[in-house]
Amino acid sequence: MHRIIAIAVAIVALAAACICPARAEVQIGAAGPVTGPLAWIGEQMQRGAEMAVADINAAGGVLGQQVRLITVDDFCDPEQAVAAAQKLVADGVVLVVGHYCSGASIPASKVYEAAGILQISPGSTNPLLTEQGRTNVFRVIGRDDAQGVVAGNYLADHWGDKKIAILHDNTTYGKGLADETRKQLNKRGITEAIYDAYTPGKNDYSAEVATLQAAGIDVLYVGGYLTEVALMARAARDRSYSVQLVSGDSLATEEFVLIAGPAAEGTLFTFTTDARRIAEAAPVVERFRAENFEPTGYTLLSYGAVQAWAQAVNKAGSLELRQVIASLHSHLFDTVLGSIDFDDKGDLTVQSWIWYVWRGDEYVPLE
Repeated sequence: MHRIIAIAVAIVALAAACICPARAEVQIGAAGPVTGPLAWIGEQMQRGAEMAVADINAAGGVLGQQVRLITVDDFCDPEQAVAAAQKLVADGVVLVVGHYCSGASIPASKVYEAAGILQISPGSTNPLLTEQGRTNVFRVIGRDDAQGVVAGNYLADHWGDKKIAILHDNTTYGKGLADETRKQLNKRGITEAIYDAYTPGKNDYSAEVATLQAAGIDVLYVGGYLTEVALMARAARDRSYSVQLVSGDSLATEEFVLIAGPAAEGTLFTFTTDARRIAEAAPVVERFRAENFEPTGYTLLSYGAVQAWAQAVNKAGSLELRQVIASLHSHLFDTVLGSIDFDDKGDLTVQSWIWYVWRGDEYVPLE
């Protein structure tokens, strides 16, 4: 009997010795509009974060641990963003790449702060995001108080003697950008002929465009998202109304021309430096294209956000939030976005808003 017990104990001990402890995974989240009218942007964010995670894992992970990405849908909606944020908290993520819409990022940031989670947005440009005093919030794109100055100056320099209209969609992003643009235009001594809001989510904006045409508007600046701007462009073309359309960074995606069609031609917009043209991004861009995916818009911004976090963690030698935050504030990071660093608010120390124009089926820098 004793011999049987001894053999059984030996077998258990041997089995235990053969079981290798599983290596822990570091979980991070990506939060954006996976469904709805901005699902194209959500796909860009997800694809960018996924490839960044794959590349980091192939290089050994962070602090010797593999990284796992969890994606949630916020529908670009404040309430759904909070729910998505709470899910990521429950999942135990240490980083959230997101959100895209400022109206989603700002309420979600409170959830992440309370849970001790780092947030790096690749697309939220409203200044309030980093003006709330939340030390866990960063972004790898510029701010609308800078983008609006660039837009307002361009409107003044090129169409100061024309009738300019400014429309916005009443969202945190759209109205915020329109207001910053209007503020700078007014500082230049020019008053817009029309300043008004439109209702987002409609299928047709012919009535709004007809009003602008009747008022003799030469230039229309729109603070809003790509779908509505594209539909306005189509409505103007249908009326043979050659208004010059100008907007912001939301138009930096090929889906704009898919909706607007030929009416997209000549549309101007501001966006950050196109990372596809940066030498450091070339290998990543090639891999995306090999997968038949063009990394426009926010793809490489999301990739760069994950890169910056991973480098900050490795430089800190820790996943602990305070140490990672300190690392983000004290180092320069080599990313697909070029070399970037952050100020004490979590904003990029160097912001570059550049003009682009839609030519054919692609956007190119304005010369």
